[in-house]
Order: sequence, then structure tokens, then C-alpha cells
Amino acid sequence: MIDKNHASFPNHSPVLSFSDFTFRYRAQKEPTLHDINLTVNKGEKILILGQSGSGKSTLIHCINGIIPHAFKGESSGVLMLSGKDSKNLDIFEISKMAGTVLQDTDGQFVGLSAAEDIAFALENDCVPADEIRRRAADTALLVDMTAHLEKSPHDLSGGQKQRISIAGVLVDDVEILIFDEPLANLDPAAGKDTMELIDDLHKQTGKTIIIVEHRLEDVLHRSLDRIIVMEKGRIISNTPPERLIASSILSETGIREPLYITALKYAGIKMEENMLPHHLDSILCDYSRLAEWDNQLIINDEIQKFNNEHIGNVNENTALDVRNIRFRYDEQGEDALKDISFSVANGECIGLVGRNGSGKSTLAKCVCGFIKQDSGDLFFNGQNIDNLSIMQRAEKIGYVMQNPNQMISFPMIFDETAFGLRTRGAGEAEVKSSVHEALEICGLYPFRNWPVSALSYGQKKRLTIASILVLRPSFMILDEPTAGQDYRHYTEFMEFLIALNRKLGLSLVLITHDMHLMLEYTTRAVVLSQGQLVADDEPFKILTNDEIINKANLKRTSLYELALNAGLKDARGFVERYIRHDREKRMEKERK
Repeated sequence: MIDKNHASFPNHSPVLSFSDFTFRYRAQKEPTLHDINLTVNKGEKILILGQSGSGKSTLIHCINGIIPHAFKGESSGVLMLSGKDSKNLDIFEISKMAGTVLQDTDGQFVGLSAAEDIAFALENDCVPADEIRRRAADTALLVDMTAHLEKSPHDLSGGQKQRISIAGVLVDDVEILIFDEPLANLDPAAGKDTMELIDDLHKQTGKTIIIVEHRLEDVLHRSLDRIIVMEKGRIISNTPPERLIASSILSETGIREPLYITALKYAGIKMEENMLPHHLDSILCDYSRLAEWDNQLIINDEIQKFNNEHIGNVNENTALDVRNIRFRYDEQGEDALKDISFSVANGECIGLVGRNGSGKSTLAKCVCGFIKQDSGDLFFNGQNIDNLSIMQRAEKIGYVMQNPNQMISFPMIFDETAFGLRTRGAGEAEVKSSVHEALEICGLYPFRNWPVSALSYGQKKRLTIASILVLRPSFMILDEPTAGQDYRHYTEFMEFLIALNRKLGLSLVLITHDMHLMLEYTTRAVVLSQGQLVADDEPFKILTNDEIINKANLKRTSLYELALNAGLKDARGFVERYIRHDREKRMEKERK
């Protein structure tokens, strides 16, 4: 049996290789990939890391044939797939070698049922019906989805959707399996299950696995042979996980290291490759140094400090009061929300967390008026808002969707920002003044006359916030504000939001699966599970409570695991002390 903390044993037959490979998109002046030299052996399991724009997606598009068959451009050098020059292969031939599981699984479904979706590739190949049924059933068993074959893919949970997508690729018996940000839309427990599933498939099938993902700590839950780090279209590191963690490459490239590694570094423990730092259960270090550092935090009385200047400009007045809210989508179904009650103070920043399908988005829709609760009341600044229209609520409460492209209606940045004010009938002088002010706050003023298409994904998210800020709400709900963003953009965006919270007193509710975000940037978290409120407490208390974690499909923070492994007397308190220390460090950096 292969230990989960150790690499697999691939053979040394190359399944793909890049030799001096360069690619430039047709619409660009400069290449996106520069001089790529990379060999992946049959049966290897590798992770590709890098900031947004580093070339990760372009690299995998070259492997799966999207480049050059869908995205045109010029290339030089050689890309070999299973011993064949990719230039001589059409997209159909490549699809039999490399299959991709997309980040957005909904965009990958084509069948009316899970079984149809798995069988789709076989039907296209005119495989006999009996063989289709056999192979689809065998593949469903491999991903543990036999009991769900008759369901519509859209009725499945996020994790189940991903399993069906994986089965739809596996059924064609491809040699290379590519996972494009498989954790981006999953709750913590489902993400953990996904990494275990990928690892199990790797061991059972011997397929070559390539994962592209920002969440390094979560991917390291299971073994990897190598980690490829990209920056500005070049491969700058190609090394085993333990060597990468011990190096300075992650910090130099703005990639987030595992949280427990940061804690050990704060304690003055230098990372070495032979310490096996790539997995929390394998790391070999002097835990007495960690205990000494924790004791120093207590001596410095940091546990008593709480810097309201950084997170939360809270006063005692209640902004949003949710009282006994119930809602169901149809008369025969179960309640999607079951007697939910909590409040948010003016200037508070809270997390709204829980498993996929727990009711988080449904609750946000009730608050914004997109749907009407069956019973219960909603109060905002002491006023019952049950009878207010969506437009009236939007004057008080802003809602930012996860995907900014679903909120943008106009081709030009100024017009997009001005839309709400113009809908209200504001004069152009007021529109111009307010739009410029909102764009200034969001760091987009220099681009005020640019087309939206010129903005990056992160800038588009800021634009959606500007289009709401221009209406001067005092409360904002953001759905997965950092999903799919690399650590640098994640940090910039969250610091931007917290600055709005601090300077404008803007109340924030962050719907998120990101437990790091919850720990670092919120002072409270409301936890839902199956439509019920199961916790309303400080984040560090939630992520160190196994009962709540199991109910809501969350995951223990690695800080807590580290404290337990180190035998610290107050493991839960250690998490709190670390978070406060880390916030102070970030504030010091911001002041500089």
C-alpha cells in the first residue's frame, strides 16, 4: 500500500514533452509561453502553480489541443504527446490522449442524466449499446456515483458534479487527466474528498495526472511527484514538493504557502527539505520552538489585543436583523431555510459558510428581495424591509455575484458604473461626479474611459463593486469574492474590501468556502447546514470544533492540527493568537 505522504512510482516513459516550446496568441504582440522544456512521465502526478496570467491555462490548452485548434496563434519548438508530434494530430486524436475536467462543471454537462453524461463520448464513437452500459457503469463505480446515475447533473451537489465530470473523461480511457482548478467551487470537505478521489484514481488506474490549482495546502493533502511553478510564461521551478516548500520560490512568486508553514516560520523555524515540510503529518521539526513562540505571544498579552482599525468598524447598532426566516422552493420539497435568525452590526465583517447547498445563496436572495421568504422577518437599521422592492433594497444592500461577467451589461467602464444612477433618473452632472468617486475608491479611475474587455478578472470584480458603491449602500453581500484568484490578487482584493469596511463603515457579509479568508478577514462566522443555522461564533472557534466542522462540511484549520501535533496545552487558543499576530504583521506591512 502506498503511503499518502510519499510520491508514487511512475515509469520513465514520457507521455508528454515540451522542447524549447514558445507560443504567442494571434491577438498579442508578445508570447504567452517562453522556451518551455518539460517532460512528464507516464503515471506521474504533478501540480502546476503560478499567479493568474503566468501561463498555466495556456500550457494545459496546448496539451489538450484547445491550442491551436480553438485558440489560434504561432508556436515554435516541439510538443510530443504519447510519442507523436502534436502538430500532426487533430483535436479528435488529442482528445483520446488527454481529457480535461473543467473548473465550471456545469459547462461540461451535455446529458439529461448523469448516466447519459458519462456515456456521451462512447456514443459519439458509435460504441455498441451493451458496451456503453458496461463501461459507463464501471466508470461510475470507480468514482462512487453508481447510486446517482438517474439524476440530472444539475440536481447533484458540487462534489458529485465533479465526480460525474471525471467519469465522463475517464470513460474514454485517456492517458492524461487534467484537472483545471478542481477545488475552486467546492466546500472544504468536498475539496478534501476530491483530492482523495484524484489520488485513488491515480493509484487504481496509473493515469498521468496534471492538476492546476491555487490552493496548494489543500492539494498537498495527498502526494505529488512534482510541482511545476510558472511565472510570466516560463517554468521557474520543477521540483518535488518538499524541496519547493523549503525554498523561497513561493514567497518570491506571490504564491500562498501552507498556513502551518507560515506559523513555523513566525516561530523562527527554518524550513529544510529533509524536514519533509510538504505535509503536516510528515514534518520533522523542533516543536519546542513553536511552544516558546506561543508562550511569548501570551506574555506579550497579544491575546487581549483586537485591532478594530484593521477589521470591522463596528458600532452597537444592528444593520441587518434576520428573524426566523423559512423558505422552500416548491410545496413538496423540504425547507431550504429553516428558522434562520442572526444579526449583523453596522460596520461588521462576517463570513457566511457551510457546505454546497446549505442555503447560503438562498438566504442572500431573501435578504436582497430576489425571492420572498415563506415566513419570518427581515429588518434593516430597525426598519422592516419585507415589503420593499428589489430596487428599494438595492439602495441599502448591495449584492456582488461570484462571476463578475454575470453582472456586467455595458461595454464601457463608465457606462457600467453609471447604470444604477441613470436608472434612478440622476442628472449627468451627478452621475459623472459619483462615478468618478466610486472608480477612484476602487482604483479604476485611470480606466474610466476604457472598454470593460480591457480589464482583468480581478479588475472586473472591482468594477462590479464600483457599480454598487455608486448607489451608496451601507451593506454589501459578496458571493465567493476570492474564488479562482491567486494569492496576490486574493490579498489585494481582500485588503481593498477591508479598506472599504474600515474607511466607509461598510458592513460586509462574505459567502465563502475559503477557510483562510474566514480566519483572516472576518470577526464572526454564521454557519449553515441543510438549511439550518448550526453556529454563530468567532472563526477560530468554529474551525477547531469538530462537531460543527462535520455538520457543515468544513475542515479543521492546519493551525489547529499543528498545535495538536506539537502538544500545545491550549491548541484552540494558539489559533486565535496566531490570527491576531498575523493581522498585526499585515497591518505593519500596510503602514510601511
